[in-house]
Amino acid sequence: MPPAARKPLTFLFKDDGAVPNNPALPMLVYRGAIDVAGSADPESAIEKIFAANGWGHGQWRDGIFPFVHYHSMIHEALGIARGSARVRFGGAQGEELALQAGDVAVLPAGTGHQRLSDGAGLVVIGAYPPQGTYDLCRGSKPEHEKALRTIPLVPVPASDPVRGQSGNMWTRA
Repeated sequence: MPPAARKPLTFLFKDDGAVPNNPALPMLVYRGAIDVAGSADPESAIEKIFAANGWGHGQWRDGIFPFVHYHSMIHEALGIARGSARVRFGGAQGEELALQAGDVAVLPAGTGHQRLSDGAGLVVIGAYPPQGTYDLCRGSKPEHEKALRTIPLVPVPASDPVRGQSGNMWTRA
């Protein structure tokens, strides 16, 4: 079975008082979803797959912030192009996961995330669906209150960043 056809790991986090997380949609982790082994340009490989699947909006290449944050008005895909990272998802009491090149995490609006450590050469490709507005929230009380109102309004994307339209990640996970 091709890696992208495998069922993703799913995580549904509760509101911890600082990070709202998403009450309805789980975070998904596709292990080894994109074959980047031996690729001279794994960044472009991930960017092309995301864009072909409708997640080309606001793409970036960087790492993951070392502080807890979330986006309350847009969903986010994180593709590991190079290296590895240990990331805590879901806020202070969330789940710590090791991610490596080829893994993709899909974070519904409100999902807290924070890089705890990384291996040399970490490069992450971030991308968003066309609906929504990027914002950066760090867990303040006013942000949290606003997020509780905005998260339910963020539309479910028409396609999955890894599987495309053949697999809406939140109805077929």
